[in-house]
Amino acid sequence: MAKVTKNPELTVHEAALSIGVSPDTIRRWHKKGLIKAKIGANGVRFFSSEEISRVIAKTSSSDNPWKVLKATKSNLTSIELFAGAGGLALGMHNAGIQSKLLVDFDKDSVATLKRNMPEWNAHCESVSDIDLDDYENQIDVMAGGFPCQAFSYAGKSLGFADTRGTLFYEYARLIDQVKPRLVLGENVKGLLNHDNGRTLQVIVKELEDLGYRVGFKLLRAQFLDVPQKRERLIIFGIRNDQKSEMLFPIEKDYTINLRAALKSVPKSDGQTYSDTKAKIMELIPEGGYWRDLPDSLQRKYMGGSYHLGGGKTGMARRLAWNEPSLTLTCNPAQKQTERCHPKETRPLTVREYARIQTFPDEWQFAGSTSSQYKQIGNAVPVNLGYHVGLAVRAILGKPAHKSDLPAELAPLNLD
Repeated sequence: MAKVTKNPELTVHEAALSIGVSPDTIRRWHKKGLIKAKIGANGVRFFSSEEISRVIAKTSSSDNPWKVLKATKSNLTSIELFAGAGGLALGMHNAGIQSKLLVDFDKDSVATLKRNMPEWNAHCESVSDIDLDDYENQIDVMAGGFPCQAFSYAGKSLGFADTRGTLFYEYARLIDQVKPRLVLGENVKGLLNHDNGRTLQVIVKELEDLGYRVGFKLLRAQFLDVPQKRERLIIFGIRNDQKSEMLFPIEKDYTINLRAALKSVPKSDGQTYSDTKAKIMELIPEGGYWRDLPDSLQRKYMGGSYHLGGGKTGMARRLAWNEPSLTLTCNPAQKQTERCHPKETRPLTVREYARIQTFPDEWQFAGSTSSQYKQIGNAVPVNLGYHVGLAVRAILGKPAHKSDLPAELAPLNLD
């Protein structure tokens, strides 16, 4: 490969020339989240020479290892609503934050929490049915991945009353009861543009009205020690009496690929393909999808979707060893979002799912196989939760590693 120039910003063609690959390869890497880019005027992508050097180093060196990250303990405490199977909770725990209460409405998820962490105070309840007055001014962090239901905008007031009946309304009610030093919300990328951004506008305004300074950032898990291309919106609210800077995790300069993630993965249950689907998937090469089939089979397999717009790259998709996984869904065999093993013609197993979400091998999931897939697919990746937890600690004046603070965290930039 050619030597990279010191030019700080390279176009797609310049970046491709610098490392001896095609421009289409650079575009594919960027689309898959393997290489970062700055978007300039008219949507032109620019790549830094440092980023190109990183890709060169990564392709010429051994894989980054998969591991579940941990830090020293702190005396910070948390409550989490909508806790699910514990991805965020375990990540925060691994970052040294002590859980005082976990709540979720799904009985299998709560059973998973109790099975793995019996010392945690986990309850199967609806947030609409609980009160947390006893925790007032006793908790450092209130966390929750509240569902993003459609808000009502009666009268176009965009006020908090318009959210009545949604789970965010209940979440805000409980924040007002507990008055934590910091509020942590996590959600899907789509919240940024939900209802033309008005949903997020209401959320921010309500947290501000409750007495919090609010910031948010979209985090890409593949650059935060998770072998998966997955984006989560993180919202922080810092109580106004806290003299703290708004800090978020900063992306790393490496990714972890599927080969490293699935090394020596334990055997486990998993879904299977029908004979017809297995014959189709056997024809898909590593990293390929439905467009790698002969045209006659494309038409037969895709049906009416064949003539629709969009890439539909998740359909008949086989993963690749040397890249992070695509975002895991709740069903790896579903036609629109297949997650086929890179080599074997089968969906990923439960334990492979858990590895990709950075759950430790000893973390056991309750319920049926389909329930376990759903719990894992809906979870915040554990290592992503860990990095968010480190940011929480830094905001609240309890950083895990003071010497690492500038490298680990960066101020929010909303420009």
